[in-house]
Amino acid sequence: MKEISLTINGIERKVMCTPDKVLIDLLREDLKLTGAKQSCDRKGQCGACTVIVNGKAVRSCLQKVERLEGADIITIEGLGTPENPHLIQEAFVLAGAIQCGFCTPGMIMTTKGLLDKNSDPTIEEIKKAFAHNLCRCTGYTKIIDAVQMAAQFIRGENSPEKEREKIGTEMIGESHQRPSAMIKACGLAKFSADIQLDNPLEVAVVHSTEYHAVIKSVDPSEAVKMPGVAGIMTADDIQGTNRIRVFVPDQPVLCEDVVRTLGDPIAIVAAETREQARAAAAAVRVTYEPLPVMMTPEASLAEGAYQIHKHSPNLCFTQPQTRGDAEKAIADAKVSVEAEFSTQMNHQAPLEPEVSVACLEGEGEEAELVVYGRGIQINAMAAQIQEAVGWDKVRYKEPFVGGQFGIKASIVTEAVAAAAALHFKRPVRYVPSLAESMLVTNKRHPFAMKIKMGADADGYFTGYTNEFVVDKGAYFLLGPIIPLRTLHMLSGPYKLDNIYGMAKLAYTNNASGGAARGAGPPQGAFAMECAIDMVADQLGMDKLEIRKKNSLRPGEAMSTGVKAEQWSFPELCDAIKPHWDRAKRDAAAGKTGGVMRGVGLGCHSFGIAEPGDNAQLFVELDPDDGITIYAAVADPGEGNDSMLTQIAAHTLGIPREKVRLYTRDTDKTVDMGPSAGSRMTYMAGGALLNALDKLKAVYKESGLKTYAEFKAAGKPTRFEGTKAVPGGELDPVTGQGPGYDSQVHNIQMAEVEVDTGTGEVRVLKITSAVDAGTILHRLNFEGQSEGGMDQGVGYALREEYVHGKSNDWKTFKFPTMQQSFEVEHVTREETRIRGPLGATGIGEMTMTSTAPAVINAIHDACGVWICDLPATPEKVKAALAAKK
Repeated sequence: MKEISLTINGIERKVMCTPDKVLIDLLREDLKLTGAKQSCDRKGQCGACTVIVNGKAVRSCLQKVERLEGADIITIEGLGTPENPHLIQEAFVLAGAIQCGFCTPGMIMTTKGLLDKNSDPTIEEIKKAFAHNLCRCTGYTKIIDAVQMAAQFIRGENSPEKEREKIGTEMIGESHQRPSAMIKACGLAKFSADIQLDNPLEVAVVHSTEYHAVIKSVDPSEAVKMPGVAGIMTADDIQGTNRIRVFVPDQPVLCEDVVRTLGDPIAIVAAETREQARAAAAAVRVTYEPLPVMMTPEASLAEGAYQIHKHSPNLCFTQPQTRGDAEKAIADAKVSVEAEFSTQMNHQAPLEPEVSVACLEGEGEEAELVVYGRGIQINAMAAQIQEAVGWDKVRYKEPFVGGQFGIKASIVTEAVAAAAALHFKRPVRYVPSLAESMLVTNKRHPFAMKIKMGADADGYFTGYTNEFVVDKGAYFLLGPIIPLRTLHMLSGPYKLDNIYGMAKLAYTNNASGGAARGAGPPQGAFAMECAIDMVADQLGMDKLEIRKKNSLRPGEAMSTGVKAEQWSFPELCDAIKPHWDRAKRDAAAGKTGGVMRGVGLGCHSFGIAEPGDNAQLFVELDPDDGITIYAAVADPGEGNDSMLTQIAAHTLGIPREKVRLYTRDTDKTVDMGPSAGSRMTYMAGGALLNALDKLKAVYKESGLKTYAEFKAAGKPTRFEGTKAVPGGELDPVTGQGPGYDSQVHNIQMAEVEVDTGTGEVRVLKITSAVDAGTILHRLNFEGQSEGGMDQGVGYALREEYVHGKSNDWKTFKFPTMQQSFEVEHVTREETRIRGPLGATGIGEMTMTSTAPAVINAIHDACGVWICDLPATPEKVKAALAAKK
């Protein structure tokens, strides 16, 4: 141990350290300064832990404490407070640069390091300074805006007061400060790893090293003798079903006899420190008997293939969809195309690792099991944990969440933490490494699609077919939802009277597929939108013209047979046309030399609120005549706090400060459904309006105006709000049936450069035309759109998760600020018939349209088709060589 003297946030300290101690551990573990976040396993890849040391922005995970003698350190907590924020913190809040908030402290400290030396940086200088800072939510555009705004503040050319004056007084359509933004900017928002419990054990998990095998024995004898170890538990120690049930209870909390994929949990080790727990977990010896490994549906569906689960054949779900006679319509068409498309397994890539914390509160069988996790459907997850671990009283609390993008629609680490807290009778923290988080989480499903499309001489589509096989991975999780969503939106924005789809879902020994932004339609839209460009090329038609010509119109049927009530896609085509015409001219002028320029389109009409969807919440009148909204509405960054607050303030005519939210705890909320499927604005917003209408009715009928008057008159102060969508399922033979209650329409236009020598593709700009109904908060709207575009470009060009090999942000090829691109928004606001104040959702549709826009732009640039995502330089270069 060595004593080091240093100054942290103006306070002189003497600390003891070992030679391997790094600054982030001193800050977070010893001093409880949790504003600096850890994502990347101390590899310096994410920048979330950035602090200022001796005037320079550094990644604290790489700084050895013993080398910091005499250092002057500033963390996010020392920069400013919500009551007295720094100008940089003000800028991030006002620019809309804060979504989930996990990366925000590091971004802000990097900004300080830059602006202290250069108060007027160029965009290229900003990008260089942020080379080691990652963000998944924003697409980086709003962060660049925030840095530029902060620089204006520091130079005295602008001020937070002037920026706030630009925000109107209306509640709807104005970008009022997010309720959670400033505490995130000041590093005070508590994420799961920031939760402090008394005397906790740290747990680690023994994971399968095999993809498919019988567990012959588990030997913990060496591990139990290691320093700090409190105990080791296996499946035999779990009191409940030991199964996580969503559709099918096939996923064990701890595997008893068989592992079905790499990383399956086998045992839990508890120790006094995380290092001790991990060391002991590595010492547990597991003996296996190998079973056949099938990593693809092709292998698992082959004749005689080994059956992965006893309860189901490997083909675990099928659903056809038929309208008209697609095969005949294509055969009779003037032109037709036939192609195969495939998409990769993809990681949703939230920056925050899958941390869960659990403890028992109370005594004996009356104790309540409290689980802190990152779930986006807390009430349903509490019920799943209750069944799996066998404890009646389970309370789920959601701290702030560092992104999720669908990954937390399924339980990941919460059940392990819950089981350990019950078994060891002490609070536990399960803080997996990034590599472990990437190994054990669910992923975006790979699709293999065979399509056909036909059109007549005038460019009208005659028929379309898509037969697709989905890699489910080892466990069912959300089961049929992804293929069903794909079928529900199979026809996209278009009129297709002759259409056929066939969805097949297959168990494999790959990582399990779960929800991921868009969840099915991005894969389907990729195939359809590329096919449309292929058809247009055969006909010599303009790519935008053929899409508008084939648009669905109100009164016409989607692929499920449901007739559209509203359909503003043709108007969206008109709105983007000037941009399209300009981009075509630019692309034509840029087809010279070895770098070729191209432009492409991708379109979609994304369904919101599935058949049978429902939402429930409560509004309570408070003694100061404000309200509290009790609603299990997770907000992993999309801005649901703004949505609820501004709808309520607008409807009641009260200040935003008098709208309180109670949304992160099951103890006073009921199931709202997941914060997924772009449904929260539509469903939770609708339920909120329903409750507020009931409150307003009492105001009107009684003439009472205040809480005190309500209480004196014996009137209720608590009101239930609900919103429900008529139910029903697709016909098992025809695939016809009820559809989504609303749609958001989107056209993406991607402009790219392709280096024909290297195969490298650079996205220059994406223009996004959207009609999502009433825009409640424009900065949130743009932030969701820009984040979706960034994910979509990563999906199109770089990102691919390979189970067992992708173990950090570099191997995953996480998008960086250096790869960010110019964006432009074109918006329409056709009021949705049943949308709250005319709004619908937006979070997923830009992800859905981006990849086909990029791939179509690559084809426009250099004439090659990349039908297997991602379009890596190697694939593009090989396609160019084959073309020659």
